[in-house]
Amino acid sequence: MAHLTPDDHKVKHTSTVPANSGEEIELFVREYKGTASGGTPKPVLMLHGRSVPALPGCDLVLPPPGGSTHQDTSYSWAQALARKGYDVYIMDLQGSGRSHRPKVMDEPCNANPAQRSLLETNPGTQNCSPTATYAYQLGNSKSDWDELTTVVKFIRARCNNEKIAFVGWSAAAFVMGPYTLQHPGDVASLFLLAPVFPPNGRWSTNPAAPFAAPPGTGLPTQPESKPAAVLGFPMNLTSKAGLQGTISDKKLADHVWQSIMDSDSLGQKWGGTTAGAPEGVMRWRNTYWWGWNTKTVPHGPTLGSTVPVCIVYGDQDRTANTPEELGPVLHFSVPKLYQAIPGTKKLMIRVEGWDHNPVWERKPAQDLQHMCVKWLDGKKVYGVESGSWVMDADGVLGEVG
Repeated sequence: MAHLTPDDHKVKHTSTVPANSGEEIELFVREYKGTASGGTPKPVLMLHGRSVPALPGCDLVLPPPGGSTHQDTSYSWAQALARKGYDVYIMDLQGSGRSHRPKVMDEPCNANPAQRSLLETNPGTQNCSPTATYAYQLGNSKSDWDELTTVVKFIRARCNNEKIAFVGWSAAAFVMGPYTLQHPGDVASLFLLAPVFPPNGRWSTNPAAPFAAPPGTGLPTQPESKPAAVLGFPMNLTSKAGLQGTISDKKLADHVWQSIMDSDSLGQKWGGTTAGAPEGVMRWRNTYWWGWNTKTVPHGPTLGSTVPVCIVYGDQDRTANTPEELGPVLHFSVPKLYQAIPGTKKLMIRVEGWDHNPVWERKPAQDLQHMCVKWLDGKKVYGVESGSWVMDADGVLGEVG
C-alpha cells in the first residue's frame, strides 16, 4: 500500500506540568486526511501509552520491501483508518516522542538514580547531580488531561466541531478514560487496546470532586530513560507460528526502535558501551496518574451509554493484567474495567495468542485494524455490538458467560 502523506502540526499549549508550569510549549500532532472533499469530517484521535510514542505506536512505516519502490505501511494503524475515510490525528504528550520535553529531561543525571549508570558513556554523567529546582512530578493526570484538551479543541476546530472518536493503546486509557468522563460532549466513542486499569488506583478523597488530585501528588518522579536491552526490546515480539509475516521479529524490532530514535534527536545520542557509538535510549515522562478506577468509571454515567466503548486485549497480555498482590497502584485488570462500565453499549473481545503489542505482529496488526474500522463504522465488531467475547486463532467468536 502506498504511503499517505501526513500533515504534521505543532500545537501551542501552556504547560501545566509542574517542572515547567506556565511555559508555552508545542505538542506534536500528525494528521492523515481521510474524509472526501466536501464530506462531513469523521475525526479520530489516537494516543500512545506510557513509553512508546505515537511513532511507531500508531504509525509504523517500514522501508520498501525487496523489488518495491513503495514503503510498507501495513503496520500503520493510523493510515489504515484514514484509508477508510477518517480524519486521523495522532499525538504525543509532552515528554514523549516529538512533543516538547521539559529541560529536566535533557540531563542524564535527572534520570531515576538507578538508571544513571546506564547513560554514563554517551555523554558521560559521572559526578553530576540532579537539577536543584526539580522537586515535582514530570507529569500527572491533570497535565495530561490539559494537553489532551488543547489537542481536542484543535481538532474540533478543524473538523466543523464534530465529536471525536478516541483510540488509545495501553496507558492511554489513563488519559482518555477520565477525559471522556469529564467531557463526554467531545467524544463520539472509545476504542481501547490493552487498556491499563487499576481497579483500586489513586483517587481523590473528596467524593464531590472525583477527578481532583489525591493527597501526595507533590512527590518527585524522575523522567525515564532506558536503552533497548534494559527496556526489553524487542518488547515481547516473540516468534509465534502462523502469526508472523515475511519480516522477522528481530528485523521488525530494529525498525520499531529506529522509529523511536527518529523521534528523539537527543535520546538517540545516549547509551551504549562504547564512547562515540551511542545505541540510543527511549525517554518518556514518568507520570503520576489518578482518577481511573472502579470509583470513577461509573461517573455520569457516560461510558457505555452516551459514549460507547470497545475493549480489545490479548489473553497473553501480562502488562495490562497483573496480580492483585502488586497492590492498588500496580494491579491492573482489563476485565474489571469492562465490569465497572455501567452502560450496555460496551463490547470486550479477548483474543487468543495476543500479548501487549499486537500492533507489531503481522496478522494481529491486520486484525486489530479491521476491528477498529468496524467499530468506528457501526459500533459492531464481527457482527456483535455488546457483551464479553473471546476470539480464537481462527477468528471464531465465542461469548463469555
